[in-house]
Amino acid sequence: MADRDLAQLFEDQVQDVLSRLQSKELFRSDWDIASFAMFFIFIGMVLLLVILVLIRCCCCCCCDDEKPQRRKVGIVNMAMEP
Repeated sequence: MADRDLAQLFEDQVQDVLSRLQSKELFRSDWDIASFAMFFIFIGMVLLLVILVLIRCCCCCCCDDEKPQRRKVGIVNMAMEP
């Protein structure tokens, strides 16, 4: 019984998509437009973050030859000297 319901639901979804494509009216409501915009904003942000990570990795690999030398920071305590 559940398989038939799932198959019918899938068929209804396919028919809905096909009818929208035939009528060339993909967005029937404001919610369709909003969800479409949010989806592409999300995909754009993910791609932007991936590009930034790749740039960061490439810059670290190329500029990793010169390591900064450590220097002492703070006050020299002369009382600790022998």
